[in-house]
Amino acid sequence: MRSNLLEDDVGSVLSTALSDLSGTIYVVNPSRDSISELVTVLTESEDPPDVRLLADDALLKEVMDDFIVASKAADLVDAGHLALEVLDHAPNHSLIATEDTTISIVSVGNSVAGLATEESAFVDDVADYYESEWDRAEQYSLRTPPLARVRETLESDIGPDAAGDFDAVLSSLQTARGDGDGLDEVTISLLVAARNGELLYDISKWGEDIGLASKATFSRTKTTLEDMGLIDTEKVPIDVGRPRLRLMLGDERLEDASTDELASVAQSLLAS
Repeated sequence: MRSNLLEDDVGSVLSTALSDLSGTIYVVNPSRDSISELVTVLTESEDPPDVRLLADDALLKEVMDDFIVASKAADLVDAGHLALEVLDHAPNHSLIATEDTTISIVSVGNSVAGLATEESAFVDDVADYYESEWDRAEQYSLRTPPLARVRETLESDIGPDAAGDFDAVLSSLQTARGDGDGLDEVTISLLVAARNGELLYDISKWGEDIGLASKATFSRTKTTLEDMGLIDTEKVPIDVGRPRLRLMLGDERLEDASTDELASVAQSLLAS
């Protein structure tokens, strides 16, 4: 790729650049937005390249706290299209490097440029340097389960209605952090389970089994949502042991909401 790129956003620069590059692709020290956009670009590509991402540990953790980004990244890792490692010392620049091309990513105002060079000596030095950095770096521990596995197991373990509702709620959100920018994955799971009248035991066991969160986290979140009136529970007797709890929506505004409105209604109730 010989020409520089000038786009309105980093996603467009990444999409254009990655479609033209081949071989091992290093993405080095990307911004928070660039990491999210990279995951989106690779997820939406019909034939994604294999990318090695080197980034600051704290930045990766911040980005991967968003379940939407992290679960899609986990899909890409599973498929071999993305690998994540931690930079000990982040450079001042953000770049894309291959054995043939080096592209520096520069953002100014509302424009993003990819400044490319194929000058062989420089490109070789950059590629060799980051190959060595990759060999020395530690793998980033991505603990979020792949979204494909979440969907598949939710359908098989809980039911297709719950899986469909989960997808619809997730699609209605920009982020899923639970820090004011979106409902987190546990809250979404509990709301979906309540919408479908599922047992707390079943949804929390499913969540723990796939690595979404522990049963204790599900229980604490259930208590919080119950205290705030978003969900309610009723006891369901079983043959042996303590009764189990069936989850139900606790506010008529949630009951009246369509699936794609469930998240926004829940957020407004949590904020009130």
